[in-house]
Amino acid sequence: MGEIEIEQLQEKIDSGVRLAQKRLVEKAFKEDGDLVVVQDGEVVHVKPADMEVASEIIESNA
Repeated sequence: MGEIEIEQLQEKIDSGVRLAQKRLVEKAFKEDGDLVVVQDGEVVHVKPADMEVASEIIESNA
């Protein structure tokens, strides 16, 4: 694979990851579920509404 093809593949992978994150956050909002994240080295359950990052994900991919 050439360098350009690798870059294109990486862009597709990144796009897919962002889409998966968006769908996960939206589903958690709809179902009033928790997201499991790492904060300060500890695994915690957080409501998407309490996460600034969650709202950024939804807004950036809208």
